[in-house]
Amino acid sequence: MPDSRLTRRSLIAAAAALPLAAPAVLRAQPPVPEIEIESEADEVVRRNISSFKVEHWQDHFESLGKGAIVADTVSRALHFWSGDGETYKLYPTSVPRSDELTKRGYTEIVRKKVGPTWTPTASMHERMPDLPKVMGPGPDNPLGSHALYLSWPAYLIHGTHDTRKIGRRSSDGCIGLYNEKIAELFDLAPVGTQVRLI
Repeated sequence: MPDSRLTRRSLIAAAAALPLAAPAVLRAQPPVPEIEIESEADEVVRRNISSFKVEHWQDHFESLGKGAIVADTVSRALHFWSGDGETYKLYPTSVPRSDELTKRGYTEIVRKKVGPTWTPTASMHERMPDLPKVMGPGPDNPLGSHALYLSWPAYLIHGTHDTRKIGRRSSDGCIGLYNEKIAELFDLAPVGTQVRLI
């Protein structure tokens, strides 16, 4: 009958073999989800922190005014600061799918709408002739539940019912947020909030 006792020699041999087996074991593990900062400094949600970078409103604006938004199309994040400087929020976004569709620079929120109506632009109709002329609020509307209209025609910060778009290059020029996050930003950002797209 074989001896099943652990000896010091067999334990040392097993420990020596462990580093050789560890890479295969590690490769077999499921990937650890990345993390993304959502809003408050100590509050986190799972998603995509690896591409987020810290922004400071002073790097973009002379003052906070009524509030300030920086939409970073590279890190796919929207930064919001309230006019009194007491509130800072960071949201994951969808961004334009190409540089040709991306407008960068300074603008501001000129109008806000709950349950926005979507009117595809002429260039969208050229690319996709089957689009409707106008689409009212509802689950098929690509503007989601809320919209913040910018001073640039046809550019908005809005929600989306298709949550797969967040964190991706997926829009025709707008900045998209989860519906619950655009609702939060809608309540925080008044008309006149300054906006910079970078």
